[in-house]
Amino acid sequence: MEGFIAIYIFILAGFVGYEVISKVPVILHTPLMSGSNFVHGIVLVGAMVVLGQAEGFMEQLIGFIAVVLAAGNAVGGYVVTERMLEMFKSSKGEK
Repeated sequence: MEGFIAIYIFILAGFVGYEVISKVPVILHTPLMSGSNFVHGIVLVGAMVVLGQAEGFMEQLIGFIAVVLAAGNAVGGYVVTERMLEMFKSSKGEK
C-alpha cells in the first residue's frame, strides 16, 4: 500500500511541477533556473544517498539513473547560468 501512495505523490508532484513551471513567463526561465541550482545539488546528494543504500539490482538501477539525471540537471543549470552571465559582459574590447 505504501508503494501506491509513493507513486501517487510522485505523479501528483509531476503535474503540480508542470503547472507551476508552465505559468512562469519565458523571460524568467533562465534566472529561475540559475537561482535554483542549489536545489539540483540537494537532489544529487539525495540520489547518491539512496543509491548507497540500495540492495537489489532494480533499486541500484533506479538509483543510478537518478544520480545520472540529477547530475545532468545540476551541470545543465550551471552551463545555462554561465551562458546567461556571458550575455551581460561588456564588449568594449571588441570591434
